[in-house]
Amino acid sequence: MKLIINTDGGARGNPGPAGIGVVIQTVDKKVLEKFGKYLGDNKTNNQAEYTAVIEALKAAKKLGGTHLEFRMDSELAVRQLNHIYKVKNAELQQLFLEIKNLQTEFSHVTFTHIPRAQNSAADKMVNEAIDKHE
Repeated sequence: MKLIINTDGGARGNPGPAGIGVVIQTVDKKVLEKFGKYLGDNKTNNQAEYTAVIEALKAAKKLGGTHLEFRMDSELAVRQLNHIYKVKNAELQQLFLEIKNLQTEFSHVTFTHIPRAQNSAADKMVNEAIDKHE
């Protein structure tokens, strides 16, 4: 089953209070799952972006996804996940490796950069998760 997955991560202050947002849909735009999660008080935007992908991969597996199309507004994360840029930060390298290991459970996974305006549902989940803890 092909799934379209919008993810977002953010940290207020960078580093600061952080959260993630995930929206998983079918190709005909039926929302199967959407959630936000608070990550803690001292995370970076990039850590949040990567954690959103990890949580989305886990959720997609439970939903029976086989072909995943990630849509993200973080150009840096997309370029790193597509092996265009190297991941130099040690903490991000660990998260990157976890993503690559989880990816092996799917037939096909792509990461596409989209404008922030097209990622508003996932962004809303991020802000709601952080707001609940402030």
